[in-house]
Amino acid sequence: MRPVLARRIHALQAEMAKAGMDAIVFADRENLIYYAGTTDIECMAAVIPAEGMPILCCLWMDAPYVSERTGAERIIAYRFPASTIGLTIVEAMNQLGLKSPRVGFHKYFVEFAVFDAMRKAFPGMEFLPATELTYRIRSRKDADELALMRKACSFVEAGMAAAVAAVHPGVTEVAVLAEADYAMRKAGSEGAPFRMQVLTHDKQMLAHPYASERVIDINQPVVIHLGASCQGYVAKMCRTVALGTIPFETRRIYQVLAQAQALAVNLAVPGACSADIFDAVHALVAREGYGTQLIDHLGYGVGIRQSEFFPIIGRGLSHVLDDGMVIDLLLPTILKPGFGGPRVTDMVQVAAGGGMFMTHFTRDLIEK
Repeated sequence: MRPVLARRIHALQAEMAKAGMDAIVFADRENLIYYAGTTDIECMAAVIPAEGMPILCCLWMDAPYVSERTGAERIIAYRFPASTIGLTIVEAMNQLGLKSPRVGFHKYFVEFAVFDAMRKAFPGMEFLPATELTYRIRSRKDADELALMRKACSFVEAGMAAAVAAVHPGVTEVAVLAEADYAMRKAGSEGAPFRMQVLTHDKQMLAHPYASERVIDINQPVVIHLGASCQGYVAKMCRTVALGTIPFETRRIYQVLAQAQALAVNLAVPGACSADIFDAVHALVAREGYGTQLIDHLGYGVGIRQSEFFPIIGRGLSHVLDDGMVIDLLLPTILKPGFGGPRVTDMVQVAAGGGMFMTHFTRDLIEK
């Protein structure tokens, strides 16, 4: 395989040995991007044994391209509907000589048909969780990955500039988002990695809101949360626009969040413990009177997925930061009814001496 892919697989196999896994099956897009090195992926899987080279499974018409892109020595091509991805994974496991294997799976996107084919073929198979293991390996980005993420950051910066310019009374949330998305696409983005947000004030304390046909009125804060992608790697950024006159306490909450973000970024150094960063931020927010209105997670790793589950900056978590990690800070808002909701979020690279911002756009409350 290509050297970079071989290094990633060897790192994975070392962790698999510690976990007692005989194989890992990846049928999800994000891990196939990482271990197969291409975003042109549909109906594909990778079966990675504890020792030796992986077997890639793909549609027959894609096999020459997959071979060229990955350098893989072992590819099983199948024709649908005579065969399926699930049956092809079973064939790969049989080629590896696995009988009653202990097999790891990632958290997301394993079709029932794949699961069903495997459990029928291997009644004694043990299913093991491999989510944190895979996220730990992916958390340390190499120079090429960081370069792709910086490029994606430049796309999201273009989108934020367009969105801020488009915010004015009488436009809908989705109209603002359309301007942002168009600007990011023109800059080179391959698409949004999540459902992006342009939010009027009464939606800002929902857990996962998104842009709608709601009309933006004067005298309220507007939250804009955008994402862009470059060859599978993502960037994200969130800003708040004060449109007209907004409540004094909402302004104060934003300033507390901005101070909390600055503190968290300064603490994002190799060797730092997630819980220690959370505790320092929570203490700052508590001193300002909002300690009970802060959620328990302040940020997540960012890479191929917009929110990866290692490292997580959160209460009581022992995740340790390292060189090459990228996290988003500050994830949450302060949840005070009637006044809470503003946000400021940036991509930050863990670095000695304090985290380095990867997204560059004014972090002040934006006045319009």
